[in-house]
Amino acid sequence: MGRFKHFIAALFGGLALILLVHAQDQSDFISIDCGLQANWSYTEPSTSINYISDAAFIDTGVSKKISSEFEGDFQQPTWTLRSFPEGIRNCYSINVTQGQKYLIRATFLYGNYDGQNLLPQFDLHLGPNMWDTVKIENNVSYVVLMELIHVPSLNYLQVCLVNTGLGTPFISAIEFRPLNNRAYVTSVGSLALFARYDLGSVNNKSYRYKDDVYDRTWAAKHYNKWKSLSTSLTIDSEMYNPYWVPSVVMSTAATPINESGPLEFYLPPEANSKYYVYMHFAELVKLKANQSRSFNITLNGELWYDGTVVPSYLFTNTLFSPSALTGGNYVFSIFKTENSTLPPIINAIEIYTVKHFPQSETDKQDVVAITNIKSKYGVERNWQGDPCAPQAYSWEGLNCSYDGYNPPRIISLNLSSSGLTGEISAYISNLVMLQYLDLSNNSLTGSVPDFLSQLKYLRVLNLELNQLTRSIPAELIQRAKKGSLSLNVDENSIHCGSDSCEKKKKKNIVVPIVASIGGILILSFTVMAILWGLRSRKKQDTTKVAKVDIEPKVENQSLESIQRQFTYPDLQRITNNFERILGKGGFGKVYHGFIDGYQVKLLMRVHHRNLTTLVGYYYEGANMGLIYEYMANGDLEAHLSGLEYLHHGCKPPIIHRDVKSTNILLNEKFRAKLADFGLSKTFPTDDTHLSTVVAGTPGYLDPE
Repeated sequence: MGRFKHFIAALFGGLALILLVHAQDQSDFISIDCGLQANWSYTEPSTSINYISDAAFIDTGVSKKISSEFEGDFQQPTWTLRSFPEGIRNCYSINVTQGQKYLIRATFLYGNYDGQNLLPQFDLHLGPNMWDTVKIENNVSYVVLMELIHVPSLNYLQVCLVNTGLGTPFISAIEFRPLNNRAYVTSVGSLALFARYDLGSVNNKSYRYKDDVYDRTWAAKHYNKWKSLSTSLTIDSEMYNPYWVPSVVMSTAATPINESGPLEFYLPPEANSKYYVYMHFAELVKLKANQSRSFNITLNGELWYDGTVVPSYLFTNTLFSPSALTGGNYVFSIFKTENSTLPPIINAIEIYTVKHFPQSETDKQDVVAITNIKSKYGVERNWQGDPCAPQAYSWEGLNCSYDGYNPPRIISLNLSSSGLTGEISAYISNLVMLQYLDLSNNSLTGSVPDFLSQLKYLRVLNLELNQLTRSIPAELIQRAKKGSLSLNVDENSIHCGSDSCEKKKKKNIVVPIVASIGGILILSFTVMAILWGLRSRKKQDTTKVAKVDIEPKVENQSLESIQRQFTYPDLQRITNNFERILGKGGFGKVYHGFIDGYQVKLLMRVHHRNLTTLVGYYYEGANMGLIYEYMANGDLEAHLSGLEYLHHGCKPPIIHRDVKSTNILLNEKFRAKLADFGLSKTFPTDDTHLSTVVAGTPGYLDPE
């Protein structure tokens, strides 16, 4: 017996469980025509399916129509589409029934809607996970169908279009069809459609709803070594198996022309593919007393089903494997047994590949909270799809926790300078894992709410530069005094209750930050000392910070009003007397230092995760220094292994001469590769007359 000898037969010979189900209408269907005008709906004539506009499911993208020359060739749901020229990720959010098995179908017809005759390629995501790549091939009227059998773990699903730089994403239709949860059971993963065939078809016609109550599409398939059997009688007229294959599909079957020969078909070997195969059988001939039909099925010469198949007259029998077929070529053979007087038959077959969706959606409570915050304040950032996942597309201003087992949680929310108005939203209290909250530089009014005290993990709270009034909750004050909370309420008209700490303009409550999860957090920052003479300056009074004259210059205004000013003794202390040099730049030497337990004000006005934080500065007389956050992995140049290979691994060495961001390309895993060697130059290692002619883009030349 082979590896796949143990299989399950549904309803074989009438011995297995028979499910009685009622005819299904489309009341549970979700049929979305993408790009259809808001509040419009219609019934597609060829299928009688009711479609609605997508306007209620998404708030980005633009509605477009395919070229009128193609409308007559396709069903109405493909006549319009939604295009997404803006943003990297744009997502539909669709309410579903949690735990219900769905057939999910996404349809794409380019139809030259933009008049460019350019065939785009982009990614399709289901929630935070990659579903597939949509590639419009061959011509502008090429239709791409993505179909998935999936059980949502939440009561909503997000279908996302991701721009990969190969053309503008778009989508024509999205459809959800509830299935019987007893059907299409897998040991792990979801199922992506590979093929679904009506075998033995006599008219080469495809079928879907209303013939198929699940609205699956069955395509006709025939081989030249097969012939067809058919019946005009109804299959499964009273009892149904959970797969509910349409009667019109089951009423035809394929059988070999050579009645003593097998029915054979194969699956192509695809890298890393795992297949689930579902075979559907029904006897179409009323057998006489001296007739019999029985057969066996092998996979690559070994029994696939550990038993003899005897199809039931006018009833569907479904045969499938309980686990996926993995690796190698797959050749199926169906051949009659020695006692059978009739050749084997097969009426229909479905083949799926396994799709793994390992990334969990963000915790539902956090999703609801941040979505309500977005709605309340009208946040105009491109907050699309899952807030935290995948990590590469997490929402701007959010940081999340990722442990690989539990759903991501939001631990940091930065809405500084976001134009917020009104009171501080109570929805923030539902972000129970929050450690960092920055609502500074907005127009928030009202009091500092008590619910902020209930955020037990909160370590940093920045409310400065708002219009808040009344008092600060006593518990927040106490936490700030104990050093477990860095609290900043600068430039708000706030009173601190009985603690008699009425705030005046230009005064701050700033408390040292401690570790978010146990222990003491040592903040490590790089110190950039600008002048060589900084270390050998004359001894002077260091008890005061030298005053900086504020001139109408942007740089001086931002330094004086935003970051902390340090004295020379400060710099000596935090760098251990300038002990460790990290490097040297055009502005001076770069030293390493620690700020430990020191009152530091991290108050950048420019908030972005890809910008280093300017912590403070030193400015006395002719000497100047800047203090930045410490970046443990150094600069990008140290990690450009491609450049190192060209300079030291090639014989002779190669100088690229035009290394810049636009010539460093990223693959699907964000691995950087150097490109555009048009200006590259080789030179022998013993050549003492190397050309020094400048080439490439100024400011981006190789160090050599």
